[in-house]
Amino acid sequence: MSIKAIFDRASREVTKRKSVGRWAVSAVVGTIIGLATAPIVNADEGGISFWLPGLFGSLAAVPGHPGWGFTAIYVHPSASASAGTTFFRGGAFVAGVKGSGDLVAYGPSYIFETPVLGGQFSASMFNVVGRSVPSISATLTGPRGNTISGTASQSLTSFGDLLPQASIKWNNGVHNFMVYGTGDIPVGDYDQNRLANLGIGHGAIDGGGGYTYFNPMTGLEFSAVAGLTYNFENPHTQYTNGIDAHLDWGASYFLTKQFHFGAVGYYFQQLTGDSGPGAKLGPFKSRVAGVGPQVGYLFPVGDKIQATSM
Repeated sequence: MSIKAIFDRASREVTKRKSVGRWAVSAVVGTIIGLATAPIVNADEGGISFWLPGLFGSLAAVPGHPGWGFTAIYVHPSASASAGTTFFRGGAFVAGVKGSGDLVAYGPSYIFETPVLGGQFSASMFNVVGRSVPSISATLTGPRGNTISGTASQSLTSFGDLLPQASIKWNNGVHNFMVYGTGDIPVGDYDQNRLANLGIGHGAIDGGGGYTYFNPMTGLEFSAVAGLTYNFENPHTQYTNGIDAHLDWGASYFLTKQFHFGAVGYYFQQLTGDSGPGAKLGPFKSRVAGVGPQVGYLFPVGDKIQATSM
């Protein structure tokens, strides 16, 4: 989606426009500095939730142009927990967990021209590919109760789960609204006895709504998207993550029709504790928040947009 389309739609200068055989790419470069609000974030199995905090950001609820699109998002996760924090990973109790990775979420999307419930309907399917490198400083208890000490690390380069998503977006002048639904189809590379995994081992569904204020006359924009995640039981470990709530937001100022800067942030809160026979550490709840700067540049690729006004 080009930034010109966003300005035209928000200012209502064009009430209807059509695109002919167009592929578009938008690139937004953002930096988020995570600020943990709780000393222990070891809920959700292995400390990993389905939802990636900060997934939605600026212009989240603004409608786009009908047609095909393709998205690629690079993520470099890096996390650590002290030796005093215990997880259940790889079929054992472990401590001193560290992890990093280089991951790409990618997939096609399609925006339908025919309105649905008076809004713009879109659907997409994403997958994750990349490399995960976790390590531990101590294994406290083995699968049969044996105590083991020492360090261990693994690496895995593979594919993750499938992530379908659908949304409906509405525009009313400078106000934009959306509802979305997404989930996890657990077909990625996963082994309960392995430290490194690209899949999460269980299904999940997530849904919510969002709002974007965007005034092209002033260049000001603000977006917020909130949702809830319901996790199904991991059949490999009999572990069920609790219900998660999340809020992503972004605020920006457009210096030009293509370049903008501002701030982004997120808040993630687990509402109910983990459960099931595999939740051997009890019903912990996780909480984390982050805020940081962002800079973005949006540009079209391919044929120019053919537009008509009525």
